[in-house]
Amino acid sequence: MQLAIFDLDNTLIAGDSDYLWGEFLAELGKVDAEAFLREHERYYADYLAGRLDIGEFLRFQLAPLARFPMPDLLAWRERFIEEKIRPILLPAARMLLERHRRAGHRLLIITATNRFITRPIASLLGVEDLIATEPETSAGRFTGEVAGVPAYAAGKVTRFDAWVEEQGQPPSETWFYSDSHNDLPLLERVDHAVAVDPDETLGTIARSRAWPIVHLREEVPRGNG
Repeated sequence: MQLAIFDLDNTLIAGDSDYLWGEFLAELGKVDAEAFLREHERYYADYLAGRLDIGEFLRFQLAPLARFPMPDLLAWRERFIEEKIRPILLPAARMLLERHRRAGHRLLIITATNRFITRPIASLLGVEDLIATEPETSAGRFTGEVAGVPAYAAGKVTRFDAWVEEQGQPPSETWFYSDSHNDLPLLERVDHAVAVDPDETLGTIARSRAWPIVHLREEVPRGNG
């Protein structure tokens, strides 16, 4: 198996899906817009500095899911995909995915953003295999907690290794595309690391290691995924 792995937020899409979900809920009046923006900016600064407390951030991110019944969340998510995600799909990203498909490579998205948000985005991109942070559920509702290891930083390696073991066949060749220096643990594990519109830190590292740098968009609003 030859495997092409992709980060999602600010890599395959021109934005951060968990930020946009919070923004969408604020527009619906379901969360306080000012408080959401203030907290997200604080977490974003920690993310850029490489000091993000992922457990704390995920509790912030997942808290709204626990407040509402699943039918409401599913209905809002459908609108969210149409209103917030479709406009930031990148033609160049679709072409990149298609090149790997035509080469016979298996495609995998791995993202710190939770599965409730990212499963329909991966499907929209035609990617079946997805590793995402798993929101805990109980009695048909989200609890606001994380189930298992978050797919963030070194956690992406942990989750990826578990996924490979489940497949029963280690990949013979791997690619990983990401915009963020927080993905260095997995970038350093694959055969072909590729920086996609990288942040400043990853761009510097990529150039020093002669990793390819590709540009799928001109300007990207960054975030924590």
